[in-house]
Amino acid sequence: MSTTSLVAPAAEERLISTAHELPPPGEWTYEDYRRLPDDGWRYEIIEGELYMSPAPDPIHQDSGLEMAAAFRDFGKKHEAGKAYVAPIDVILSNLASPVQPDVLFIRKERLHIVKRGRIEGAPDIIAEILSPSNWLTDRREKFQLYAKAGVLEYWIVNPQGRTIELFALREGRYDLIGKYGIGETVRSEILAGFEVKVDEVCPA
Repeated sequence: MSTTSLVAPAAEERLISTAHELPPPGEWTYEDYRRLPDDGWRYEIIEGELYMSPAPDPIHQDSGLEMAAAFRDFGKKHEAGKAYVAPIDVILSNLASPVQPDVLFIRKERLHIVKRGRIEGAPDIIAEILSPSNWLTDRREKFQLYAKAGVLEYWIVNPQGRTIELFALREGRYDLIGKYGIGETVRSEILAGFEVKVDEVCPA
């Protein structure tokens, strides 16, 4: 996800004037989230804290679209499940309400978590696309969040470094399966037969 941060003072003043009085830190709810302005920013609530980010840049978009297309095409061809892209509300009970992963995949047998207007439950796979100013959130807050929620695979795509890191959930924590670069192929452990080339997801 691009440029994610906690609410800065200037942004806080804007939110108060355009939406409503802000809840105390750690007490944000989905109802508070739904009252936020539709102003081009992407909002997420992680363990009661509000995070916000501007629209992604073209490099971020390119990688996200390639990643999503690979999941979508595989899901259709093999009737294996469905892919979704941000913005989409994903509710992770007691953890995030909502979070908006860049790309996510839900296997066919778990599509019941897709509800009207949002997803309620942990996707099987999440891919986040790094931007220069958001890498810490994706590697720290979201890394811990997705593990707690039970997301089975976490893909971290670095379009500028042209790498993909694949993490698999093992006993409640993520283990690094591999870090892949140009000329290499990434293969999912839980989605049998799914693979992508780094070159295609992270074009030059």
